[in-house]
Amino acid sequence: MKNVILLLTFLIASITVTTAQESVASLMDKALSEAVESDKHVMVKFEASWCGWCHRMTKQLKDPAIASYIEENYVLLPIVVFENGDNIKLENPGSRELITSYKGASAGLPFWVILDSSGTMVTNSFNEKGDNLGCPASKGEVASFITKLKATSDLSAENEALITKIFTKS
Repeated sequence: MKNVILLLTFLIASITVTTAQESVASLMDKALSEAVESDKHVMVKFEASWCGWCHRMTKQLKDPAIASYIEENYVLLPIVVFENGDNIKLENPGSRELITSYKGASAGLPFWVILDSSGTMVTNSFNEKGDNLGCPASKGEVASFITKLKATSDLSAENEALITKIFTKS
């Protein structure tokens, strides 16, 4: 009987851990608090487990060559959205409403916005033509991304060159 109770407890705990994602409201509160304390912007990146470009952008933002620049200027806030089937449990509750509020629901993933520490959107991943940059890869997309980074941080020429190299798809 003890083994059955232990097994049931373990199963319930496992189900709770694998299905209980933190809400967007809670994540946003934490990110904005950190941004206020550290005088940074918040980069909200909407992503999904099935999105190769999302994984690529995450890897690029964490590249050791630019990681310190990103960490010094931005609180990165990944938000999981638009999952399918069994992976729907990976979504952060409120993610679909949030991406819709930024007019990114039909833009494709990744979609990102940069907020000031009060939560006001400063810029988003739409370029001057209204197309989603997503994970910038072409020279033009990366140049547009650089412009948005310059508007929200002190981007040195060295970091600009590194970001251009890391993000430009060869």
